[in-house]
Order: sequence, then structure tokens, then C-alpha cells
Amino acid sequence: MPMFSFWQHIDFAEPRAFMLLVLPGLLLLWNAWRYNKQYAELRMSTMQSFGDSNGGYKGWFKGALFLLRIITFCLLIVVLARPQSNLKEENITAEGIDLVIALDVSTSMLAEDFQPNRLSAAKSLAADFIANRPSDRVGLVVFAAESFTQCPITTDRQVVLNLLAKIKDGLIEDGTAIGMGLATAVSRLKESEAKSKVVILLTDGINNTGFIDPVTASDAALEYGVRVYTIGVGTIGKARHPQSPVPVDVKIDEPLLKDIAQATGGKYFRATNNESLKQIYDEIDTLEKTKIEVSTIQRVSDEFYWLLFAAGMCLLLEMILRYTLVRSIP
Repeated sequence: MPMFSFWQHIDFAEPRAFMLLVLPGLLLLWNAWRYNKQYAELRMSTMQSFGDSNGGYKGWFKGALFLLRIITFCLLIVVLARPQSNLKEENITAEGIDLVIALDVSTSMLAEDFQPNRLSAAKSLAADFIANRPSDRVGLVVFAAESFTQCPITTDRQVVLNLLAKIKDGLIEDGTAIGMGLATAVSRLKESEAKSKVVILLTDGINNTGFIDPVTASDAALEYGVRVYTIGVGTIGKARHPQSPVPVDVKIDEPLLKDIAQATGGKYFRATNNESLKQIYDEIDTLEKTKIEVSTIQRVSDEFYWLLFAAGMCLLLEMILRYTLVRSIP
């Protein structure tokens, strides 16, 4: 495996040299023809009277001489092809985005028009979205009648995902304070020096509580250069809810969410099921792409020296055998 991994990084500066490999092939054919020409064939019924006719060790070494010459020839051809290691180093500079997801955790988010419910679907798809943003700093804000920061903005993806998994209904007094949720999210970003600051605000209701008006929070987002994407979650009409014996009305303040998004340079989306919410996250992911600059440093070094050494050793071994063990007397 290490040798295979090594050759994965090898390129050849002169690959046309491999055309010369036809020469060792021709040499093999010529040697076979010369052998048949030199030694005539004699058919006999038995060889018992000749005893051991394999020529002894010298016969084997003579064959080795020719083999060593072929190996030397092949190694020299590979040397002529100039094998080179090609190692690349990449310096990646990422211009990340600071992003806060503000998630409604009011009891209406338990409605079952999403699978298994709105809150669980929102958390699951938000986790996928976060996992695919490795260069961004991400934070979490939850809101109902009040709001608080579940996770400050951080590049530690695992911390964000762990805290996202712990979000559940009942953490805060029930209600829908859209202005409070947005204001808390903006406050996490106002000191940020990132070129792109984004809030994704997801809710399924109408602002009905909180001491910060949504319009005021929207103005603050605009002042601090925060772009807000708003998502209205819920089917159009009625939805089943575990705390109600009959389906409940779905009421989303779409005009307000559209105004917030438009005023801050974002966009409003309406999600009516898991698939549409996934598509919304995918679109936001496309709209808010992280800029990455990659500079490549390429280092090339010749790797033919050890092949040249091996060819020299084969040639030396052939010479030693030729003038010692298989030396012919004129």
C-alpha cells in the first residue's frame, strides 16, 4: 500500500520515452531466434545415457545475464521518462459568514402538519444546514414570549449542533415575540466584523407579546448591516395539534415577515411541509455562499535517481557474473 500511494503522486516529464520499451521486446525475440538458430534440434528416444544435461549452474547464470541486461535496459528507459513526484499544497483563505438562526419554540410549533412536528422538522433541517457551512460562525437564538441566546456565534460546529438538539418547547413562557427574537439575534451580530451578517428567523405565528416591536428590531438589523431571511412555517388552513382535540387555524403574519426581509435585503419564504422547508434552507445556502480563495503551491522533484542506481547495480552484477562464474575461455 505505501508503494501504491507513492506512485499515485508520480508524473513523467518525458512519457514518450516509454516508446523505447519496444526495443527490449525485440531483443527478447531476437535472442529466442538466435538460440534456435545456434542450437539445432535433435530428437532422441531417451536421454538416460547423457546423464544430467541441464548444463549445471553455469546454464542458469547465463540465462540470468540476459535477464539482467533486459532489466537494466527497461530501468534506463524509465529513467529517460523522468519520473517526478508532484506534491501540491493548498492555502485556503475563507471569508466566512456570521449567521444566527432564531427559532420559534412556542407551543404552536408542536403542530403536526410537519413530520413529526414543526419544531422537530425545523431543528433537523437546521442541523443539516449548519453541518454544510464549515467556514461560517453560527449562533442560535430561541424565542416564545421572551427570547434568549441558546448558543453564541462560534465556529465549533459540534457545540452548535449539540445545543440545537437540546432545544424543546416549554423552555420559555408561551407566546410569540418576533421582535424580541429578532432583536436578540441582531445583538449577537452587531459587534461582528464579518462582511456578511445573516439572521434566519423561523416562526409559525403572529407577534403577540414582547416589549420590542418587530419593526424596531428590523430597523436595528438594517443599521448594523444584518440581512434577515424570514420563514413562515405552517400549512395553509388548519393543522393538527397534540394539545387540541380539533385542528387549529394556522395564522402567520406574512406581511410583517415580508417587510422585515425586504427592509434588510433578505427574502421571505413560506414552508408548508418538510420538503419545502428543506428547499428553503437549500436556497438560503445558495444565496449566502462563503467566498473561498485557494492558492496552490506545486512542488516537483525528480525521482529517477533510485532507478538509475538500480540499473547500475544490475549492470554491475552482470559484469561480475560474466567475468567470474560464467567466464568463457577463448
